[in-house]
Amino acid sequence: MTVILSIMALQITYVSMLSVRFILMVKGFRYIASMMSAVEIGIYVIGFKLVLDNLDNPVNLLIYCLSYGAGVLLGVKIEERLALGYITVQITTKEEFGELADQLRAKGYGVTRWAGDGLEGRRWVHNVVLPRKRHQQLHRDALAIDPNCFIVSYEPKAFHGGFMVRRM
Repeated sequence: MTVILSIMALQITYVSMLSVRFILMVKGFRYIASMMSAVEIGIYVIGFKLVLDNLDNPVNLLIYCLSYGAGVLLGVKIEERLALGYITVQITTKEEFGELADQLRAKGYGVTRWAGDGLEGRRWVHNVVLPRKRHQQLHRDALAIDPNCFIVSYEPKAFHGGFMVRRM
């Protein structure tokens, strides 16, 4: 039982670190990611050796594989909680919700707005760049003003100038 619990703990730790490290690497946090990989590989070697030394029990291999999946889920959850980086949110509303920009600005968001034409008439398109930690709050704020607004979010690779740069 100790071997199974050790395999689970090592594998979940290793894979959650692997998931977070990969996301950090993609987001440009190279130095943190490289330091994590040094620790991560040590955990991997210890866990894999434990499985290889105990191959006489197939449950050990099964636990190793299932723990991999659990580690991926945990790693993604950790990264979501860290919410590193920025996100761009585009909110499209019907014409009668033109005050959305002013209301969001009053809450501290930097909003760029322009007019658009939709299938059913005139629309307002609002563009907001903000730290990912504030993403869910922006969704709640926008939906409180216009429950039927259309919201699209994506991560910018780089940005220059504007409201965000002045605040940083």
